[in-house]
Amino acid sequence: MVVDDSAVIRGLLTRALEGDPDIRVVTSVGDGQMAVNSLQRNSIDVIVLDIEMPVMDGLTAIPKLLAVAPQVKIIMASTLTLRGADVSIRCLSAGAADYIPKPTSTREIGGAEDFKRELVAKVKALGAAARRAGSRSRGEIRPLTPAAPVGLLKREVGPIVTRPAPAGTMAVKPDVIAIGSSTGGPQALFEVLSHLKAGVSQPILITQHMPATFTTILAEHITRQCGIDAREAKDGEPIVQNRCYIAPGDFHMLVAQRGGANVITLSKDPPENFCRPAVDPMMRSILKAFGGRKILACILTGMGQDGLKGCTDVVNGGGMLIAQDEASSVVWGMPGAVAQAGICSAILPLKEIGPHIRKLASRAA
Repeated sequence: MVVDDSAVIRGLLTRALEGDPDIRVVTSVGDGQMAVNSLQRNSIDVIVLDIEMPVMDGLTAIPKLLAVAPQVKIIMASTLTLRGADVSIRCLSAGAADYIPKPTSTREIGGAEDFKRELVAKVKALGAAARRAGSRSRGEIRPLTPAAPVGLLKREVGPIVTRPAPAGTMAVKPDVIAIGSSTGGPQALFEVLSHLKAGVSQPILITQHMPATFTTILAEHITRQCGIDAREAKDGEPIVQNRCYIAPGDFHMLVAQRGGANVITLSKDPPENFCRPAVDPMMRSILKAFGGRKILACILTGMGQDGLKGCTDVVNGGGMLIAQDEASSVVWGMPGAVAQAGICSAILPLKEIGPHIRKLASRAA
């Protein structure tokens, strides 16, 4: 379902989506109340939801839509403004699964191939997740649709196994905590970080796939909701205890040693895994700056497999890795990739990750 108060935008979004043969737009409506009414009559996997609409806006509509269909996945279509970013983060906190930066003109929507590709990829990934969630709630076993993006939602061939921590690692208190996340990440980050405001003094470095402006607002929301000092990272700033650094949109966040101290460096190097910021370069740079046995890494919900290569290096260098489990992930792409690679010391439900990190980070050793 496409929900937007502009009939022209609804038409452009519908054509962009139905350009993929595996997607069908069941209905499109002009406000949140119409969306709630339509959802009661139609079976929907994904809703692309505008934020600012008459009668009922997107933020107000989210809990009402989820009350009608708890398994439905909602993608917010948001403009790249401070207000748009702030409301989008609030929508994610209210239960939206993801967001997509909305071009500012109908011409951009009609002609922006990157926008269309991102929209289609997110709808297909979240649609598959919604169908699995619906199947689990009915006690069914439902195979993945063949239309699922290759490498994004592929299941393991054999059972997933965890990897014992390298010898001596369990006795070493980590010097840094590194987290990667994407689709569903903001909600997951709020949950995890809320457990780290007490008893955890290590710097926390986070790469969340987000555009510029959104990462500024994300840092502000983390500070308010989780009670920790979170900031969008700045080039050249020293890495200090009791601070959380968020990779700014459109920059890779790296760590370098300067004058015997670890500092943040921001890079416009090409995207990795189609992402900038990306998790892999962050992990590689942390390994080089901190040394393997001092790193506690975590991969949360997200599409694709960003983080797999960097975390493999971290684990091979002596670090530890935790991944979010499938049942609690919005999309089990990134955490599924590291879990299937057998490099995790633990694969945990979201609510257990924060306490587990706190236990490892606050030990006396």
